[in-house]
Amino acid sequence: MNTNKSNRFMPLMMALCVVIGIVIGTFYANHFSGNRLNIINSGSNRLSNLLHIIDDQYVDKVNIDSLVEKSIPLILAELDPHSVYISAKDVQAANDDLKGSFSGVGIEFTIRKDTIHVQNVIKNGPAARSGIKAGDKIVSVDGKAFVGKIVTNQEAQRRLKGPKDTKVKIGVLRYGSKKVLYYTVTRGEVPQKSITATYMLDDKTGYIRIKNFGETTYPELLISLAKLSQYGFSNLVIDLRDNTGGYLTAATAIANEFLPKNKLIVYTQGRKSPRQEFRSDGHGSYQKIPLVILINEGSASASEILAGAMQDNDRATIIGRRSFGKGLVQQQIMFPDGSMIRLTVARYYTPSGRCIQKPYVAGDDKDYEQDLISRYEHGEFFNRDSIKHAGPAYHTSIGRVVYGGGGITPDIFIPEDTLGITSYYKEATMSGLILQFAFTYTDDNRPKLNTYKDMMEMSHYLAGQNLVDKFAVYADKNGLKRRNLMIKKSHRLLERFINSRIIYNILDEEAWTEYVNLGDPVIEAALRVFRNHAAFPKKTKTVHKAKGRRAELTGKDSQLFDGRIRQHMPCHFAINA
Repeated sequence: MNTNKSNRFMPLMMALCVVIGIVIGTFYANHFSGNRLNIINSGSNRLSNLLHIIDDQYVDKVNIDSLVEKSIPLILAELDPHSVYISAKDVQAANDDLKGSFSGVGIEFTIRKDTIHVQNVIKNGPAARSGIKAGDKIVSVDGKAFVGKIVTNQEAQRRLKGPKDTKVKIGVLRYGSKKVLYYTVTRGEVPQKSITATYMLDDKTGYIRIKNFGETTYPELLISLAKLSQYGFSNLVIDLRDNTGGYLTAATAIANEFLPKNKLIVYTQGRKSPRQEFRSDGHGSYQKIPLVILINEGSASASEILAGAMQDNDRATIIGRRSFGKGLVQQQIMFPDGSMIRLTVARYYTPSGRCIQKPYVAGDDKDYEQDLISRYEHGEFFNRDSIKHAGPAYHTSIGRVVYGGGGITPDIFIPEDTLGITSYYKEATMSGLILQFAFTYTDDNRPKLNTYKDMMEMSHYLAGQNLVDKFAVYADKNGLKRRNLMIKKSHRLLERFINSRIIYNILDEEAWTEYVNLGDPVIEAALRVFRNHAAFPKKTKTVHKAKGRRAELTGKDSQLFDGRIRQHMPCHFAINA
């Protein structure tokens, strides 16, 4: 009986609830409409509403995804120069550079005359095991012709890279053969080394060049140190020139190898990121070895962290030119569609408290991007006194003065060497003609060049081949008019550049590094430091100004530093697949 009564009153109770809901809703609508409007009109909702309005009411059909894709980079550009958006299709390529490997066929290639030329085959990689050789020209992929305008770096990587254990059929033309040769390559993990050279500079001094700071850099460093130990090294040079950075953890792990316990390496701090310190644990195996670190204007981010930690802790002598000045910390944030942003969330600070980041104006990248050219025009590449310090003075652990607000200023400054640079040399390098000539010469003389397995032997052979004159003939046929007086003045630079590229084409990047380091004034300065037992800085240390060779500059020389041999790193010309 009670159940029936409850059923009779149920409609009345539901009606009463509806009335109460209407009354409450009306009350809140009347009293809080202003707040509701503010919420809708907040920035994020305005953007969302705008997209909805465009999608619903715009005169033509609009691809909203494409519109968002174009808008995000513009929004991030208003923040700082290093907060960036990376589309889903570019995420893998963006991350591959810092990983210890990628999945592909294992070749390094360049594109010439709409054809892929295999510049190098990675030793023991998938392509090498299948029979593909350096010098081969790829003309087909998976049974389809792959020559002509369709051949781009992106398209080549898309066709050649792929998931591990998948297969790709590659057709190649080989020097001396008129038939297309076909190879089926099973893609696999291809190692990418961030340490590209490890060798002895002299009987006591080991040399390690770190190209970037990736996932495997620290283990690679330990292997390099073990290799140098076999030669009995007692001094060490770490070359960070043109190292654009990478993972913070790699830089701090390397710094830890050289510092005693509880030394501050770096700290980060931001508006929403509390101060986080990275300190040494005292387990490093090389805490007392004399150490020199080389930097230049291309050294950035993680390389500046390592150099700054060594400088502020008075652990090493820093030689070269002022570093780039990238001291912003980015966090990778993925979107559901596979794209991501690298958002600046904090700043890096060296142990003395100086911020590495050089000044910038939010939303205006023009001056920031032109900074290196401005430094050159201002004379900073040639005179330490021309360096403009944007920040106050700080002090190292023993009281030496260092400066913040724009990179790491070296303890020993080495000016840029411009002796022998002419307009002919600049055009030869920047046009790519030297690279083209070097590759053509390599291809035409590969059987002979392959007989040389040692850098010094090959360099002696190349020195007798009159390559500068052969290049001048080649360049003249390809649009660069011969200028005999300029060629004579630039002969040393031209010969070194041409030879270095041929050595790289036949041997490897380590051999290339050894060659370009011969006679390098920065390397020579490092060796002098060791001979003078001055690798450990002292408070009474005076400022060193190395004598550099400098040519007379013309009004057009603001682009001159782009033509240096060291700026033409192998990774800038060859693409991995």
